[in-house]
Amino acid sequence: MGIGVHHAGMLPRYRRLVETLTQAGLLKVVCGTDTLGVGINVPIRTVVFSGLSKYDGIRQRQLNVREFQQIAGRAGRAGYDTVGTVVVQAPEHEVENHKSLAKAGDDPKKRRKVVRKKPPQGFVSWGEGTFERLVGSQPEPLVSRMRVSHSMLLNVVARPGDAFEAMHHLLRDNDEDRRTQNRLIREAIGIYRALVAGGVVERLDEPDADGRRVRLTVDLQENFALNQPLSTFAVAALDVLDSESPTYALDVLSVIESTLENPRPVISAQRSMARGEAVAEMKSEGIEYEERMELLEDVEHPQPLRDLLEVAYEHYRTGHPWIADHELRPKTVARDMFERAMTFGEYVAFYRLARSEGMVLRYLSDAYKALLHTVPDSVRTEELSDITEWLGELVRQTDSSLLDEWEKLAAGESGVEVRPEMVDDEPAAVTGNKRAFRVLVRNAMFRRIELAALRRYDELGDLDADAGWDADAWADAMAEYFEEYDRVGTGPDARGPALLTIAESAGHWDVRQTFDDPEGHRDWGIGAIVDLAESDSIGAAAVRITSVGPYAAR
Repeated sequence: MGIGVHHAGMLPRYRRLVETLTQAGLLKVVCGTDTLGVGINVPIRTVVFSGLSKYDGIRQRQLNVREFQQIAGRAGRAGYDTVGTVVVQAPEHEVENHKSLAKAGDDPKKRRKVVRKKPPQGFVSWGEGTFERLVGSQPEPLVSRMRVSHSMLLNVVARPGDAFEAMHHLLRDNDEDRRTQNRLIREAIGIYRALVAGGVVERLDEPDADGRRVRLTVDLQENFALNQPLSTFAVAALDVLDSESPTYALDVLSVIESTLENPRPVISAQRSMARGEAVAEMKSEGIEYEERMELLEDVEHPQPLRDLLEVAYEHYRTGHPWIADHELRPKTVARDMFERAMTFGEYVAFYRLARSEGMVLRYLSDAYKALLHTVPDSVRTEELSDITEWLGELVRQTDSSLLDEWEKLAAGESGVEVRPEMVDDEPAAVTGNKRAFRVLVRNAMFRRIELAALRRYDELGDLDADAGWDADAWADAMAEYFEEYDRVGTGPDARGPALLTIAESAGHWDVRQTFDDPEGHRDWGIGAIVDLAESDSIGAAAVRITSVGPYAAR
């Protein structure tokens, strides 16, 4: 078992992790500097906590006992591991303080002069006492949080048998107290009456062949589930999209994203960025402070297709009242990442989401599964299939356990025998999924197109300095381009596969990304080599720029 670093922006965090495990005798460094590689030093399964606090969607708090012990339990698998180890990293500021005090030695004067580093604002700290408490305490008791919804009743009505008897059993045979059970029964009756009034459910004079006394008057899609109540709306909303639009595939993704829960840290970061940009624009227009503050109240996070989706939602709700239990949430996270041509690490760094990266990853996993299971084959396009494959590979390369766990559960539900070896500890080679890898390469090249269009040569230098293309080299190359053309296109045509040429060879791909110039000459581009072995090593497209200029200059 090993640890691989897929994103350069996450290297400092993983270097600390490696240092912790090495000091514990669990790891040995087996390779180099730019790419971090480590090997397990002892044959045990280890769980490493980078912290004992988490953001739960509302606030930052310490882990509770149940959460800690559930995660720590992965240090061993029944029948495979008899011993496991759990390691917790100390808070970064405490580590720095410990190092400073150790450097001061036993001299009391030097120790008093040590300036102790303070925790970041809003940081919820932990210590050895926290660890001991989480290890030794009993898990918090489970609390029933049963609720009744339109989708629950619909699923019960759709099954063979007497729905009334099934609901009575469901609402009485549970761990809620009698008072709560009575309240749930009253809620169920109210929902049933609303479904009948809306013509969604009708009562039969005689039970049918399957014993139903009530039945649905609408068809639910095959994969309708309690945790996807808006999936039927998403399918219906796809019909209002323009399949000829150059943004059709991304618009489908926006429909799917509008049915998912909001990842609050991302939404908050997007709103903050949007308001910052709005303030800068209003200042340039000379708008006074009081008016700026008033106008800022209307600035929200980006919400593609919001007006269209809200109209479609209201119309759909009249015939499908159960979706009123669930709020429509237009947003762009997966789409935003794709349009910015960013990797997971770049996206987390861009919005400063390091403390919430687990939540972001879980959201992207949910978006991928919804794309895969909700969108009918009849409306899929090549571009949409590319986006789906890209999103799945992005999640898998960042944390393969999320998708492996889902696929394992899906296999079990389909009657396939589930074995531990079905879930790998390491993600599959990123080049193994050629369709997804081509999208990764395309995004990596388009990222450079966007940065060049914005004249962000420092950021381009950060990407390509190792290949000899530092900020100055990029600036010189693009200065020649801007003498001939006034801008670089970054729209759907610029992103499309038509402007990307890939020649596959053994061990590498030769790539040419053409600029979308305003004259349509298509005579400038970026040349690059993609190293396949290195790409598998880092879990992303390993792009090495070789040229930037007119085709004749190649």
